[in-house]
Formats: sequence, C-alpha cells, structure tokens
Amino acid sequence: MIPRLDARLLMARDANTLDRLHEAATGIGFFTVFNTDITPKRMHAVLAQYRRFFLLPEADKIDLDMSRTGANRGWGASGSEQVDPAANPDFKQFFDSGFSLPADDPRSKLAVYAPNQWPQALPDFQSDIEHYYDQARGVAMDVLRGIARAIEAPDDYFDQSFETPMALLRGNYYPARPAWATARDFGIATHTDYGCLTLLATDGAPGLEVRKRGGGWIPVSAPPGEFVINFGEMMEIWTDGLVKATPHRVIGTDRERISIPLFFNPSYDTNIAPRGSGNTIVAGEHLSRRFSETYVHLQKPR
Repeated sequence: MIPRLDARLLMARDANTLDRLHEAATGIGFFTVFNTDITPKRMHAVLAQYRRFFLLPEADKIDLDMSRTGANRGWGASGSEQVDPAANPDFKQFFDSGFSLPADDPRSKLAVYAPNQWPQALPDFQSDIEHYYDQARGVAMDVLRGIARAIEAPDDYFDQSFETPMALLRGNYYPARPAWATARDFGIATHTDYGCLTLLATDGAPGLEVRKRGGGWIPVSAPPGEFVINFGEMMEIWTDGLVKATPHRVIGTDRERISIPLFFNPSYDTNIAPRGSGNTIVAGEHLSRRFSETYVHLQKPR
C-alpha cells in the first residue's frame, strides 16, 4: 500500500503524518501527496504544454536533440535513454530543463548546469515551464523539510545544500505500448532514481509500477494536482540506508501517458556521505557518472 499524505498536515508537522512519512521513506520508499500549492487546474495547463511540445513535428524538435547538443538539456527522442543495460533503450520521448547559473559562474560549464534549450515553435512554453519549475521546487523543499523532521534531523538540515540545486525537470511522453513490444521493451525499464527526491506529476494514466520489498509490483498513480514522491540513490547514501531508493518501471499500456518528474538534487559540491562518517561523496560526481551510464549519446562503446 502506497501512503497518501496531506501536504498541509506535513508542513504543520502533524505527528501522525510525520509517522506515516517515516514509515513510507524507510519502507516502500514511495508515497503520494495532495493539498499542495499546485492546483489541479495549474497542473492540467503544464501537462498540456508538454503535450503540445511532444506532438510537434520532429523538424521543430531536432535542433534541441540532446544527441546534437551533447548535454542533458533539451529533447530526447525515443530510444535515447537506456536505464537498464539488460533491456532495450526506453520507449519514450522526454524534454529536460534545469537550474540556470550566470554565464560567469565557473560551474555553468558543468553538464549538470548546462544552458536550457527551448522550442521556438511554442512561444509560451518557456515561461510556463520555468514558472512550474519554481513552484515544484518549492513543494519538493517543503517535503524535504518534513523528511528531515521524520528522520530526527533539524528541519533545515537539507536547506543549505539546495542553494544551487542540480534540479532537473523532465517531461516524459509514453506512447501506447506498441504491438511489437517484447519482454525487453519498456516505457522506462526497472531502475532507481539517481538523486535525492523525485516529485512526480502525471496525467493520471496508469503505467508506473513500484517493486515491493518481498517481490512483485504495486501500481501507483496520482491525478493531476497530486504527486507521487520517491527517493533516489543520493538520499539512501546520505541517510546511511535509512531512506530507501526503490526500483520502479513503466511497462506501458494501451493509453499514452505524460508524466513530469522533478528530480530534486542538491548543489554540485554537496557532500552526501552519511552524517558523522568522515567520508566525502560529491553529489555532482555521483550524478554525472549516472547520467553518463544512462544517456545513449554519452555512453562509451562497449
């Protein structure tokens, strides 16, 4: 069972909600949250913007193709990402944008802070997506503060690590599962997220499945205006295994599906080693390595 939590009660530090959050974070690693500052109406509008983009002719997207730009910003065509080497490349399109740094900041040369790329064919797309990006980061930070309290750390324990976050906003377009698909074909194959916390909005279509600890899969979905939240490898490392990064996948159904994950990751130079361990694990190095293992255009020939 995937817990469903009220964001207002979480921000109020309601004891029962914090207990359920602790149980979700340290157990299944997934929960859903409702009653945030992002309304269903707002979410429908953002989903519509991504849909317009994905339905553009390829000629209007090709200049944003990551295989041309060489960075994790812009458009990824179907088959351009492979999260599981044992499966075929993932059957979906996606569009990535992220945190912008001033051009004179030396970190702006890092791939995780690459300049955003925007479609010229959709004049309002950039402003709408940038506004949603700001809103989603606010919701994710509120949840992260709740996580800090739930694991008995100070409420602001994570705050200073997110001043220049490697926060990546992605729109995913999963077409209906094709008739030719095999057991090696997925919308996105089984994987754990690489970063800290993922705030996932969807259009409500089914497809996402979470692996149970004892084996088997649990379907999970949320209507527009509610969010699926899970944790990535960074958070599991950071909390010394207390918070779980849980494998999940999208097989695909006879319906198309749009999802919008915000991968909420700390600043590049954040040390994500467990508190008191005396070790150093640089967040940006972890994330860069995992990107190079996933994006087909960044993979080295085997």
